[in-house]
Amino acid sequence: MELKTISLPRLNNLSPTLESTALKLMEEAGELAQAIGKFRCMNGEQACFSQEQTVDMMAKELLDVAQTAVSMMFVLEQEFDIDIDAEVKEHITKLIRKGYIKETT
Repeated sequence: MELKTISLPRLNNLSPTLESTALKLMEEAGELAQAIGKFRCMNGEQACFSQEQTVDMMAKELLDVAQTAVSMMFVLEQEFDIDIDAEVKEHITKLIRKGYIKETT
């Protein structure tokens, strides 16, 4: 199994709450959906964007979604004392169990 790691920073210039981060996650997911709509010319606009423009837009919006999700994990760690590393290991175990990835030897 080839693992590719994407590391995103803990934002240190904000004071997010569980609620504000959840709302931000939904906002960013909506912006991703808009980008996909532009890609599929489902946005109701007269002109469709080029594939290059919309794929770049989708990548940027998806990173915003990922950053916000990571930020929410840090909020859970700080406010509820969860062990992020243990949660990630459990998540990977679940992915292996479901057959989404193969276990490394």
